[in-house]
Amino acid sequence: MPLFPRPASAAKQPAGAPTSGARPAPPIGRTRKASAVAAAVAAVLTLSACGGGAAPQNADGTVELRFSWWGGDKRAQLTQEAIKQFEAENPKIKVKPEFGDWSGYWDKLATQVAANDAPDIIQMDEKYITEYSSRGALLDLSKYDIDTSKLDEAALNAGKSEKGLTGIAAGINAATILANPKVFEAAGVPLPDDAKWTWVDFGRIAAEITTKSPKGTYGAAAYGTDEASLGVWLRQNGKSLYTSDGKLGFEPGDIAQWWAFLKELSQKKAVPSASEVVEAEAAPLDQSGLATGRNGMAFWWSNQAPALEKASGGDLKILRFPTKTGSAADTKLWYKASQFWSASSRTKHPQETAKFINFLTNNVKAGEALLADRGVYPNSDVRAAIQPKLTAADVKVVKFIDQIKDEPG
Repeated sequence: MPLFPRPASAAKQPAGAPTSGARPAPPIGRTRKASAVAAAVAAVLTLSACGGGAAPQNADGTVELRFSWWGGDKRAQLTQEAIKQFEAENPKIKVKPEFGDWSGYWDKLATQVAANDAPDIIQMDEKYITEYSSRGALLDLSKYDIDTSKLDEAALNAGKSEKGLTGIAAGINAATILANPKVFEAAGVPLPDDAKWTWVDFGRIAAEITTKSPKGTYGAAAYGTDEASLGVWLRQNGKSLYTSDGKLGFEPGDIAQWWAFLKELSQKKAVPSASEVVEAEAAPLDQSGLATGRNGMAFWWSNQAPALEKASGGDLKILRFPTKTGSAADTKLWYKASQFWSASSRTKHPQETAKFINFLTNNVKAGEALLADRGVYPNSDVRAAIQPKLTAADVKVVKFIDQIKDEPG
């Protein structure tokens, strides 16, 4: 039995998709703690107790670290280039890569942790970091020489818990509404000013696009009960998806308002019908309504914009969410860590492990190797240094992240 069971949705994720690392958030409930975890805690504590001893070294004085991540071939290529750059600067430290697709990653990691055989450096996900941290499986990185002074504060805080700093963001993104200007232009509807628009404006604009477009084209895609759309709505109403102690942060009436607004949008034909929404859910990213020009607007994470733009064959506009007040200061967006760099609490080489994570976090050579594969670089200096090497679509995402830097709640 795995120590940290993956949610049922995990097996449905394509290998390494999207390459930036972010995936649409699952419905509420899939991130909750599984009851099977408690049964394995005693075994882990026993293994942890017998996992001490001197850190082994090779005969030539080199130290070998194991580094695990999930992702596709592109990510593997970029990450191994970063490893190469690190080893060139640190010839006494060798980093052994271990990688695979999303669906098998978490079962393998859970087995490794339970067997006291976890990799030294672990690419960690937001869905699991609390679970692994609370069970003592992750190292408190704040106790080691890792410079966090150039990291966005919101992104840095995402890796903190009562167990310390157990994850450093490998990339950041934000919830957005992506707009297809071609759909707006064909309907003769101007793009909104996202610094001033309200939810009322959103509904009016979406309905107008539908009315002025060919049958089958809608002003916006429908939203669901996901971390992005519902999360923003709740935050704008003084609530949250979850409280700090892991309980629901909203009442039934709060989510009822959310669904009531969606029903209103549907009645105005601002969004597709229920049957069309179900059909759209099964479509891959490149066949989504936004990419194919059937939707004028849709709810996506910012670092999914490049892939969607490529699929659409044209320019996409990244917009803030609407607000109740018409002020961007009340959007209540947040910086989401696309992944974290974490370390096993039972690593035999904590200093060398921290040195590698510090390199990934702060070294321009690491940034030049990894680019925007895992999202926008959290280190502001590295972000600026690598911008000339990014694609135009990635630069657009970086500019959006910088644009909202004073707005996250």
